[in-house]
Amino acid sequence: MENKNNVTEFILRGLTQDKTVAKVCFSLFLAFYATTILGNLLIIIIIKTSEQLNSPMYFFLSYLSFVDISYSTVAAPKLIYDLLVEKKTISFAGCIAQLFAGHFFGCTEIFLLTVMAYDRCIAICKPLHYTNTVNKHVCGWLVAASWVGGFVHSVVQTLQTIQLPFCGPNEIDHYCCDVHPLLKLACTDTYIPGVIVAANSGVISLSCFVVLIVSYAVILVSLRRRSSEGRLKALYTCTSHITVVVLFFGPCIFIYMRPSTTFPADKMVSVFYTIITPMLNPLIYTLRNEEVKNAMKKLWSRKVKRSEK
Repeated sequence: MENKNNVTEFILRGLTQDKTVAKVCFSLFLAFYATTILGNLLIIIIIKTSEQLNSPMYFFLSYLSFVDISYSTVAAPKLIYDLLVEKKTISFAGCIAQLFAGHFFGCTEIFLLTVMAYDRCIAICKPLHYTNTVNKHVCGWLVAASWVGGFVHSVVQTLQTIQLPFCGPNEIDHYCCDVHPLLKLACTDTYIPGVIVAANSGVISLSCFVVLIVSYAVILVSLRRRSSEGRLKALYTCTSHITVVVLFFGPCIFIYMRPSTTFPADKMVSVFYTIITPMLNPLIYTLRNEEVKNAMKKLWSRKVKRSEK
């Protein structure tokens, strides 16, 4: 088939067609997005201003918070706006840009979470070698590698999508532009592109998830040699990470570890890793981390003292 493209814009079906449900979702997701922005900004500010939070774990956490803000912003504002309008449209260029940004920040987050698991594994299993193994130079390279990996992954996904012919219809059964809904609209056989998606996004998600689970299994085994106090502190940290990993990787694997097939549940599942997880990350890391809570209290007390002067 001739590679032609007659589509200049796409129509998004959105999350729901029910106006009453849409209004409820508008209020809910607006609150979620505001919490995501404020919570992650707070984490970044606390880490950058606190002298106690200077370990590699918090260095990685500050970048994770930045990626969460960026990743959520790719889909959330458009989703929130579309819940109040009848016709939900997005230009072809805007759709491709959203696809690129979503996979760029999403894959970067996957690699960052894997790097954070590596950091915790070294810190708990080999504490005497930790400062030499995970130094500032290594941390910088690991973060840079995460960004580069996310960029390369996103370029592959975007290039294969741009090359597909779209000659109509142009209605996407989703609230944002993603690979599987777009493959469904392509005017050609999408079996090979679907396999590439599974081999790219699916394999990355699954392999990183396996690495994470193995890392935390090694950590849990090594905790048997620790004192009860040290074991409890390490468990708190690891539990926070594992919670984030399950909430993020579970839906990703469900969506991308399969050929070009879409299910009605895909939209709701996607909400978890595009909206819910970026919001929960600062809450999970803050509420279950004494060092972060103490740094927040000190930051607040400094502001109170300045206001009293």
